[in-house]
Amino acid sequence: MVFDIKNFLKTLTTQPGVYQMLGEGGKVLYVGKARNIKKRVANYFSEKQKDIKTLALLKHVQDIHITITHTENEALLLECNLIKKHKPHYNVLFRDDKTFPYILITDERPYPSINFYRGNKKIKGSYFGPYPHSTAVRETIHFIQKLFGLRIASDRYSPKRTRPCLKYQIGLCSGACAGLISEKDYNLHVQHAILFLEGKNKQILEALQQEMQQASQALEYEKAAKIRDQLAQFRYIQERQCVSAEYNDADVIGFALRGIVCIQLLMIRGGRILGSQAYFPTVPIHSTKEEILTSFITQHYLGHTKEVHVIPKEIIVDVLLPEQDWLMNVLREQSKHKVVLLSCVRSERKKWLEIANASAQQSAESRFHRYTTTQERFIALLALLKLKKIDRIECFDISHTMGEATVGSCVVFNTQGAVKNDYRHFNIKEITPGDDVAAMRQVLFRRYQRVQSESINLPDVILIDGGLTQLAAAQKTLAELGIHQPILMSVAKGASRKPGLEILHIPGKPPIRLASDAPALHLIQQIRDEAHRFAITGHRHQRDRKRLRSSLEAIPGIGRYRRQALLRYFGGIQAIKHASLDELEQVPGISRSLAQRIYKALEAVEKK
Repeated sequence: MVFDIKNFLKTLTTQPGVYQMLGEGGKVLYVGKARNIKKRVANYFSEKQKDIKTLALLKHVQDIHITITHTENEALLLECNLIKKHKPHYNVLFRDDKTFPYILITDERPYPSINFYRGNKKIKGSYFGPYPHSTAVRETIHFIQKLFGLRIASDRYSPKRTRPCLKYQIGLCSGACAGLISEKDYNLHVQHAILFLEGKNKQILEALQQEMQQASQALEYEKAAKIRDQLAQFRYIQERQCVSAEYNDADVIGFALRGIVCIQLLMIRGGRILGSQAYFPTVPIHSTKEEILTSFITQHYLGHTKEVHVIPKEIIVDVLLPEQDWLMNVLREQSKHKVVLLSCVRSERKKWLEIANASAQQSAESRFHRYTTTQERFIALLALLKLKKIDRIECFDISHTMGEATVGSCVVFNTQGAVKNDYRHFNIKEITPGDDVAAMRQVLFRRYQRVQSESINLPDVILIDGGLTQLAAAQKTLAELGIHQPILMSVAKGASRKPGLEILHIPGKPPIRLASDAPALHLIQQIRDEAHRFAITGHRHQRDRKRLRSSLEAIPGIGRYRRQALLRYFGGIQAIKHASLDELEQVPGISRSLAQRIYKALEAVEKK
């Protein structure tokens, strides 16, 4: 320690607060909370026997920064935010995910649509969720389309439309886009879909059975047969859902340790399992299960980046957590409703916990084997390039459509796999459209000029998707920046462009052709394909955004201020793209006639 710990402890208060243990250069090593700051910090330096993690931490501590809070609950929230901000080495760290996805059934008339939705709830309608991930949302929407034929936002209704969409032909739409179903019948399907999403399956069965009986009595046998098939589909889906009417909203947290730690979050809403999501935290050695679960609950539900309405009424774990009452008080305060942490459960809750733990074990096994495979591939690449270590690989690719909306991508991999937080898109400007070499030069220059200015560590290997021309351009760009450290390599497709026939080029060395089953080639292919996927995603987003913006600019009466009003109201380009006529008319400054012109322009963009 660089300061007198005894005198430091004398200055501490007994109030609640947060302490930050700092290492060399003021780097935050650990963040903790305390109801009594003096007592908690003094405990670190007492003669009491300490665990290995605490002993390792204290060896590097050079200073301690104290923040006093008004209440104990404020201390817990501040601790959560500081951990997310500083990512201390000795804290359990969880990746801060995006906002949760929802299912949205709009209020538009005459035919409401069902949509995938993520973000602020600015569009009028009924929201269902949250769901643990986008796959669960899309699967549920697919079920609802099969059962009730609801249209999605892209299947626009038009009174002049005579041909229904493709989904109608394959049985996933009732033909609402072309008006092939009455508004009354369609809205009945909407009500059934809402009951399904609310877990009220018994009411749906009764309603469908009654409709089938009425159709049969009215001699509408074709309609009765359709409802019969609908009932059969519904019962099949219901059998797979594990619905319990006795319980409401709960999150069940499973835990597994298999070389790596896995937290499996099982989300129950309306007594129905919506799905699960696996989390793999960065865990300091010798961390306890209780500490990891507590860290997950605080970082997942609390802090300024989370929506408080995702906190359920019950959180189920299989161990009693330390300071559990304190944690429950903060969760109640944030969510504005009662929240209970349960560890000793029976019947249905016990089954849920068993499912969560089994899923966590399976996810941990899968991740461990994937991690082992990645390690083997990195070892093979080390041997190929004759390096002692590879901590970081960066790969670049370019994507465009006939020179339009050119976007470059940079993806990052380490020995753990993809480092998605470090991915970057580059919007390419001021080049001849379609000039991939100039685009690659611009991407590399912008990327590594910033790396130099911010003193960020260079990667060990730089991969370029392309042949000798792209490699020469990359080599020249790095030389201009005075960068010679990383190994530079390009990946050229073989004669028939089939995977396994790639040719690797390294400056000053003959071309390298690896066997199609070589682990080093598999790693290069994996990284190259990820860079390609990421570049295409960025390009499509930029292209659609540009086309929509240019379409809006071409509409008489739409100037800069009205475009800004549309963006403010809907929150983004995609929401404008999927807006209904009635929703467009709600925007300040947009009249009925102008809303109709905008709607037609959006419809034209959709058909391109």
